Amino acid sequence: MTSETDVYEHYEAVVVGCGPGGAAAASRLADHDIETLVLERGTEAGAKNVSGGLIYAEESAPYTIDDLFDGFRERASERPVTDYYIHNIAGNAVKTYDLTDLHEHDTDWCDAVLRREMDTWLEQRVHEKTSETGGGVLTNVRVDGLLRENGEIVGVTCDELDPIKADLIVAADGVNSELAREAGLMDWEEPDEWFQGVKAVVDMDPGAIDDRFDIAPDEGAAHLFSGDLFSDVRGGGFLYTNEDSLSIGTVFHLDSLVEQEAEPHDLLDALLTHPVLAGWFQNEYHEREYAAKLVPDSKKVAHRRPYRDRLVLVGDAAGQMQAQGPIIKGMNHAVSAGALAADAFAVTRGNRDPEAAGRRYTKLLNDSGTMDKLRPRRYELSRTVSEHDAVTNAVERVLDSPLGSLAVGNPIADRLLERAYNSPFLVSMLPDTKTGYVSLPTLIAAEHGKTIYWESDIEPPSLEERIGELTYDTDVGNPHIELLDESYEESGAAVTACPVSAEDFGGGCYRSETVKTNGTAETLVSLDTQPCVECGTCAVVADTAWEHPRGGKGVEFREG
Repeated sequence: MTSETDVYEHYEAVVVGCGPGGAAAASRLADHDIETLVLERGTEAGAKNVSGGLIYAEESAPYTIDDLFDGFRERASERPVTDYYIHNIAGNAVKTYDLTDLHEHDTDWCDAVLRREMDTWLEQRVHEKTSETGGGVLTNVRVDGLLRENGEIVGVTCDELDPIKADLIVAADGVNSELAREAGLMDWEEPDEWFQGVKAVVDMDPGAIDDRFDIAPDEGAAHLFSGDLFSDVRGGGFLYTNEDSLSIGTVFHLDSLVEQEAEPHDLLDALLTHPVLAGWFQNEYHEREYAAKLVPDSKKVAHRRPYRDRLVLVGDAAGQMQAQGPIIKGMNHAVSAGALAADAFAVTRGNRDPEAAGRRYTKLLNDSGTMDKLRPRRYELSRTVSEHDAVTNAVERVLDSPLGSLAVGNPIADRLLERAYNSPFLVSMLPDTKTGYVSLPTLIAAEHGKTIYWESDIEPPSLEERIGELTYDTDVGNPHIELLDESYEESGAAVTACPVSAEDFGGGCYRSETVKTNGTAETLVSLDTQPCVECGTCAVVADTAWEHPRGGKGVEFREG
């Protein structure tokens, strides 16, 4: 007897998403002569993707992006990062440390990238390679679920296509992976397991970049920012030089954003208008694009067994984003994971056990050292003490006392602190507390910093202007988010945490309104998905049902 699933189209491998992880998986599968179909929900790869973004090639990594794609650095990246600094800020006082040692540790090279250009280039190479083995890349296709047979995952379902069966399904569909959640491998329950990144791409002439950042045309700079310019929100800022633009953004712990009721666009503007950036802008500011994304905290959520049946998770879908203080690496780990998943399937190809490839993939992640970078044992051992409230409060009291100023304010401490910032061992143990992100950097700047006398006269675009400059193809009549509980208690956090919403702004996704009924007043939340940038923040902080828009619909990033 023939079952219904027997008549569906079948491929040896289906890869969902054509970002770095999906592209690496598809490329390596094609190298093994495996028939591979890649499904991408954007109009083209990169249209839905946002990154800070730096892509690293680590010396110890099993794969790097240029191992898999010849000409990557010449054709798909921006500038190589040759200078790396962190700026500790207290008011207008700034103390800068050179992080070259940390940046160059285990690093072959590191380039700034813009995702639209990079991912589109990768898509073209992937289509060429997979077409040779009987597959290819299909865009404008949203994979909306998993196909099961007798309870076992055997393929995927799509909005635009009939279900497709596969011997291997690679979920490389990003931090908002519906496949990972449907398989029960990831969830969005805890805000402290996620960061939120907000970014502006700012226009700047290549010659101006060279002059103002004191770099050559074939060099690039990365600058990080921490201290009191973001009030008490745990996180920091970044600036990366591209060929003819700057990527400037902020990344904060989502639970801290909610606790402080901070609005992401305001925190970004606090960085953009700080005097430390005024010398680079010189009162010239043109914002090309505003974007946002959710970021997994790998040391808490990187999945130790990222597979179920024939499904394997790679990249953000598996929580594989390393953010440990000044160490910010994600795309390189996605590349390693995607390639390793392909290798695992090549070795186990034909095995009747549906989890053979997943088990092999997990072993390769561990044996290659990738998992130890994502979930450092040192952090897991130290966090029970370092993140305990009593310990944190005691450290904060010391830093706020004359003893703290005495301990931090001497020349020996200054040298030791610069060494500590450059130590991968110590950075991997950095606790997720106010101390490392706010209190200590502020004290360092207050004791050792120099006052910046530049004045910033730039005026960043309003939230309304930023939304208005984005490109949308609204899926009229098919909202991709449903507000399940409109009470402020359950969903009000989205009004401030959503990067395109604000308490005093009525044009974003989430709005609050006080409604009087029978003499009592109640604050309710309403939702409009049209200006959504699909970051997924509200799925964590509000009572919503969240899914991606259909293929090609919703926001389309030009820079990413």
